Amino acid sequence: MNATERLHDKGQSLWLDNITRELLTSGTLRRYIDEFSITGLTSNPTIFHHAIKDSAAYDAAIRTHLEEGMSGERLFFALALEDLTQAADLFRPIFDRTGGVDGWVSLEVSPLLAHNTETT
Repeated sequence: MNATERLHDKGQSLWLDNITRELLTSGTLRRYIDEFSITGLTSNPTIFHHAIKDSAAYDAAIRTHLEEGMSGERLFFALALEDLTQAADLFRPIFDRTGGVDGWVSLEVSPLLAHNTETT
């Protein structure tokens, strides 16, 4: 039993604070769930921005969304939601098994919206 499995067995929820399309498509996130007892994932706009600009993995989706007339923030969040939805699908069995205690996937609110309850 590895250290993360022991932590999980003691009741600790282990969340990954990162998401990239490559993490999803390569099977790495699935492996983290299976081998390291990762039970949730969060990210933030800055992390996600770096994932997009540092990888060609988003190029095809960006082209498609541009052809659909998306740009700027709308395009950014479309890409984010695609990745977050795929991650949520991977974590769904954990969510179901734990009755919603674990298995969550989230994206932090932009700091620009932190004090704007209605927009958030």
